[in-house]
Amino acid sequence: MALRPWSCSFQAGSAGGEPRSTTRGARGSTNNNDNNKHNKDKQIKQPKTTTKEVDVRGAQELSIASSQLQKLVALGTKASLDEVSDIFSTEFCEWKRNPKRATVVLSCLAKQRLPHIARHVLTSMLVCRADANVFHYNAVISASGKGGQWQLALSLLSSMSEMRILPDRVSYNAAIAACEKAGQWQLALSLLSSMPDMSVCPNDISYNSAMSACEKGGQWQLALSLLHGMRSMRAIPDEISYSAAISACEKVGEWQLALNLLSSMPDEKVVPDQICYNAAISACEKGGQWQLALGLLSGMRSIVAVPDKISYSAAISACEKVGEWQMALELLSSMPDMRIIPDEICVNAAISACEKAVEWELALGLLSSMPEMRVIPDEISYNAAISACEKGGKWQLALVLVTSMPHMRVIPDEITYNAAVSACEHGGQWQLALCLLSSMPDMRIVADEISYNAAVSACSKVGQWRLALSLLSRMPDMRILPDEITYNAVVGVCEKAGQLQLVLNLLNKMFSCTYSVLLRFRLCTGDFKRG
Repeated sequence: MALRPWSCSFQAGSAGGEPRSTTRGARGSTNNNDNNKHNKDKQIKQPKTTTKEVDVRGAQELSIASSQLQKLVALGTKASLDEVSDIFSTEFCEWKRNPKRATVVLSCLAKQRLPHIARHVLTSMLVCRADANVFHYNAVISASGKGGQWQLALSLLSSMSEMRILPDRVSYNAAIAACEKAGQWQLALSLLSSMPDMSVCPNDISYNSAMSACEKGGQWQLALSLLHGMRSMRAIPDEISYSAAISACEKVGEWQLALNLLSSMPDEKVVPDQICYNAAISACEKGGQWQLALGLLSGMRSIVAVPDKISYSAAISACEKVGEWQMALELLSSMPDMRIIPDEICVNAAISACEKAVEWELALGLLSSMPEMRVIPDEISYNAAISACEKGGKWQLALVLVTSMPHMRVIPDEITYNAAVSACEHGGQWQLALCLLSSMPDMRIVADEISYNAAVSACSKVGQWRLALSLLSRMPDMRILPDEITYNAVVGVCEKAGQLQLVLNLLNKMFSCTYSVLLRFRLCTGDFKRG
C-alpha cells in the first residue's frame, strides 16, 4: 500500500471533536480603586497576549505531533506495537497532563487512513496508563472505518464499555460509516437500532450512513423505511438522505419510486442536488424511460442542480438502450456547449447506440474522433465499434479494429473476439473465424459458447460438416456445454451432407443433454415432483 505524503490540517484546541476552550480573554474589571493606570494598560493588553500564547502552544503541539507522525508514516502499515511505543515513549507523561495532544495525533492518523498504527497508539496509551477518553476512541474508530477495517471499528466500539467510557453519537456514527463502507448493511442497521438503548440519539448522519449501507446492499425497502422513520427520531432528512434512498431504488430498477422521492423533496423543504437528479436519471435509464430521463436532464438546467458527465452519460445510455441513436448523438454534441467535457462512458454509450441501430459509419466516426475529444478509447469503445461492423456486414473493418487495439494499448477480451468471429461468420469467412478462435488462448482469452457457436455456424454455412463436428466434440474438453444453437447448426450441416447416422446420433446427444440440463435445473430450484 502506497502511503501518501504526510499532511495534517488540525485546529489547535478542538482536536478530535473535543469542545473548544471557552476562555475568551475578556478584559478585567477596572472598578478596583487600587488599580493604577499601569495595571489598566496591562489588563487591556492581556487578551492579545493570551491569544498569542494559545496559538503558539497549539503550533508547538502540532509541530511535535507532525514530527512524531512523520516517523510513524515512515514505519509503514506493518509497524509493530513496540515500534510505535518507542516513538511516543517521551510523550506519554505529557499526554496524561494534556490528552488533547493524543487526540491530535490520533485524528491525523485517521486522515492518513492508518488504522493499525492508530490502534497501536491507543494501546500504548492504555499500557502507560495515560487516560484514554471518548475522543481518542472516536478518532481510532474513524481511522478504522477510513482504512476499511470495519471489524476493528466494531471491536473498539464494544471495548469502550469495558474501559468505562460511554460511546457517544460520534462513536456510533463512525462505526456505522465503517460498516457502510464495507457493505455490511446488517451490522449498520444493528448499530443504528441499538443507539437509543445506549441513550444515544441518532441524527441525520447516523441515518444517512445506514441508508447508504442499505443502498449498497440492494435493500431498497429498508432504505425507504429508514427515510420515512427519520422524523419520528427527530432526525431531519436532507439531500444526502434522499440521494441514498433514490440510489437504492435506482439500483433495483424502481424508477417510479425514485421519481416519487425526487418530486416529494420540495414538499419536505429539501432542495434536490446533482446527486439526487443523477440517481433519478439513472433509474429512468435502467427502466427504459428515456423521455423521462431527458426531462429530468433539461429540468436540472433551470434549478440549482447543474448537469455533469454522470447526468449526460445516464441520459445517453437511456437513449442507447431504446435505439434512440439520433438523440444520443445530439446529447453528446451538446455537452461542450454546457462546458462539460465528455468522458469515455458518454462516448461509449453513443457508439453503442449507433451499433444497435447498425450505424457502423457513425460508430467508427465516433471512435476515431475520441482522441480529438481528449478521450482515451478502451475495450468497451472498440467492442461496440466492432459489433457495429459485425452487424453491418463489414468483417474487414472488424478485423482491422481488432488488430489495431494493441497499438492503442487496449487489450482485447472475449467480447472483442466473439464479435470478430461473428463478423467473419456473417461474411462467410470460415477460415478467418477458425483462425481467430484458435488464437484466443495466445491472447490469454478463454473461449465461451458464443465463440464456438459463431465458429460452428461459420463452418456450417459453407458445408464444412467435419470441421463443425470437430468443434462440437472439442467443446466438452474446453468445459463448454453445447447448447441448442450449437446442435442445430451441426445437425443442419450434417443433414445437408447426407450424414443421416450422424444426425441421429447428434439428436440423441442433444436430447440427452437437454434433459440433463432440465433435470439439474429442477433439482436446484426444487421444482421436481416424484412420479
